[in-house]
Amino acid sequence: MRAFLGFLVFLIAAAGVAVYASAFIVHQNEQALVLEFGKPKRVVQQPGLHWKLPLVETVDIFDKRILDIDTQTQEVTASDQKRLLVDVFARYKIVDPLKFYQTLRDERQVRSRLGPIVESAMRRALGSSTFQDVVRDKRELLMKQILKNVNDEGEDFGLQVVDVRIKRADLPEQNQKSVFDRMRAERQREAAEFRAQGTGEASRIRGTADRDVTIIKAEATRKGEELRGEGEAQRNSIFAAAFGQDPDFFGFYRSMQAYEQGLQPNGTKFVISPDSEFFEYFNNPLGTSKPGQGTTSRTPQ
Repeated sequence: MRAFLGFLVFLIAAAGVAVYASAFIVHQNEQALVLEFGKPKRVVQQPGLHWKLPLVETVDIFDKRILDIDTQTQEVTASDQKRLLVDVFARYKIVDPLKFYQTLRDERQVRSRLGPIVESAMRRALGSSTFQDVVRDKRELLMKQILKNVNDEGEDFGLQVVDVRIKRADLPEQNQKSVFDRMRAERQREAAEFRAQGTGEASRIRGTADRDVTIIKAEATRKGEELRGEGEAQRNSIFAAAFGQDPDFFGFYRSMQAYEQGLQPNGTKFVISPDSEFFEYFNNPLGTSKPGQGTTSRTPQ
């Protein structure tokens, strides 16, 4: 009885070992290549529990996710002879496990095989572009060009490169100062040109404004003189018409004006005869005087 139980336990253990050796699990983010005596037999990409022949078949597991490869900093000479320090990284995934196994065997070989391809494609793309294209104008277009070139060669490894990015594209440290000085000089020259253009434009506008002001003032003065002349003429005409109706009143009015102007409290002294015509309206309210009476003499002191 004990021998039978021992044999049963042995059978169960052997069956367990056989099942363990025959089963393998493929996770959601994995894919597998089943090898028979080291030769590829089939590709398993569906996740779940799968079976293989124990001791005959082995399984290599490959990642299904997007993986990264980072290259070393490279010095590249652009088409305008400017040297650049460039860092590039690529993102790839394994799309053909069989071809990947046949060419690279495992993911550790990707850096040594795919890295030089990325660097070579980067050198070709950036070497035919200018410094300004790399750092600003055509950076996105250059990355797409590098991606296409890498994918054309990466297909032989069972890989698909999904993205290539330029992390950094800088001048070498010894060139940065000279480029900075040149850029600063260029900006100063442009600023001086803008200032000169602004000064010239300001002078032109100021000259035009001064000319317009002079013309406007002259026109206003001319119109003012014309209006003043017309007013004086109308005033004289009105005065002449009014004084012509009564000459005696005109004489009286003019005498009053003379008194107002001449008899000012300004310290001026007059030596004049009381019988002078100047005082005719003082001596006689009617303003009549005897013929030949006195002469007027005014001596300011």
